[in-house]
Amino acid sequence: WCVKPRIRRGLAATRGYTAALTRPAIPMNSRTAGEADPTLPRDERRLLTRAQLSSAALQLRGTGRSFASLSLREITREAGVVPAAFYRHFPNLDELGLALVDASGATLRRLLREARRTGLPPTQLLRSSVVIFRTYVQQHRAHFLFIASERGGGAPVIRQAIRTEEGHFAQEMAQDMRRLNLMPGLDANTLALLCRLVVATVINAINDILDLPPGNSQAEREQQQELTRQLRMIFLGAQRWREERNPAG
Repeated sequence: WCVKPRIRRGLAATRGYTAALTRPAIPMNSRTAGEADPTLPRDERRLLTRAQLSSAALQLRGTGRSFASLSLREITREAGVVPAAFYRHFPNLDELGLALVDASGATLRRLLREARRTGLPPTQLLRSSVVIFRTYVQQHRAHFLFIASERGGGAPVIRQAIRTEEGHFAQEMAQDMRRLNLMPGLDANTLALLCRLVVATVINAINDILDLPPGNSQAEREQQQELTRQLRMIFLGAQRWREERNPAG
């Protein structure tokens, strides 16, 4: 990250940690028992404890609390570890929040990049990407409730981290579009603008996805079609985009 490169290289970029954190939630007492198991390798115990702390913060947020209102003692109590254990994984609560931001986006970015490399026609690729995004948000509800809340009203360092993560999405999308020769008529700056607009549109759809009652397949299809149509309109407009030339003089 531009804001916290150390976090990206260290805690949050650890694949095992991200995998552990983005698994479906399991009862906290089960995770605590796993952490206490001395037969597990040390690195695995550390990843497990780190994931417990992150999951505990998400669970407490799920009760309607803001991340800024959570205390270290509340999080460690929910995770089933002593408060001193927190500092072996995160130097402060902001760093925990940054790790949650990274974990929320890392796997999703990989899935979307893989989808763009399947060789599907653009229309099918767009529809496939929307399905991947919606499914991932639904499967990781707690993470994206955190993102949606903190994006607009969280601590400045976390808001900046979310904006930086959105920038990574847009940058990777622009790179793949260049590689696939999509929108060849756009210069680099305009393509970057297009990708930022697409990412902003998708991110703004998170609340709509989370607010949809589960099991309503008709509403899910309509929501998916609506988001796909919005993105198609953006791309169709971009195909006809012409840069304004500054008048002489």
